[in-house]
Amino acid sequence: MIDSYLEKCRQLIDTVERQTTQLQQAAQWFADTILAGRMVHVFGSGHSRIMVEEMWPRYGSFPGFNPIVELSLTFHNLVVGANGQRQAMFLENVSGLAERILRNYDLSEQDTALVISSSGCNVVPIEMAEEFQKRGVKVVALITKEHSDRSTSKRQDGLKLSDFADLILDTGAPVGDAMVSVPGLDTPVAPGSTVGGALIINSIKAELARLLTEAGHPPKVLTAGVVAGSERATELFEAAYDEHAHRLAKLYAQVGKSTLVRG
Repeated sequence: MIDSYLEKCRQLIDTVERQTTQLQQAAQWFADTILAGRMVHVFGSGHSRIMVEEMWPRYGSFPGFNPIVELSLTFHNLVVGANGQRQAMFLENVSGLAERILRNYDLSEQDTALVISSSGCNVVPIEMAEEFQKRGVKVVALITKEHSDRSTSKRQDGLKLSDFADLILDTGAPVGDAMVSVPGLDTPVAPGSTVGGALIINSIKAELARLLTEAGHPPKVLTAGVVAGSERATELFEAAYDEHAHRLAKLYAQVGKSTLVRG
């Protein structure tokens, strides 16, 4: 079973490699945003949150990304009871929530967005992409294409995340995500979208770092002390967090000015 899963993962690498042109395009759009002093908005609900955190902040990553993670949609470790999985899955299909989330930010056409949803069929990720596009923000969708194509959208009009994407990337996982069939077990196990998604995220990250460096703005990469030395690593962490704060401040500076109550 281990060999079977690892072989399926090798196939995911091939699928990602076939998307090199699309990955380069995504990296170029993201580079344009970051070089303009703006941010790439990254959103995922459910377990797609994993991909948001894979992008930033973690070792080997750098500022320029706005990780949008709603706890009500992603915190389901308790499984049942308060803050359980049933509620998260319900909220993931509540129309209008995406608009409320994005009401917090002053978006710009210089921004770009990465919206992650393996099925591409849940309402909130779809509406997030739709709302971004309404504001002139280019959207990169990260889906599992085969699974999405064979799934039914939760939206009443049947539209999926891919219908609101300027660029579509595919994790390469199979329908249903799970990749290993165990003899005697009637349902497969061991999902693949996380592996394929992480390959895509980090491929973009590597290409993006090259583009920023060649443009004369090398990124401040979160780096382990064992690699850069304790002092340098601390400098990089502080500088990266400060840059993130300054970029994020721009997203809040003009929010709601037209609605401010003046005394």
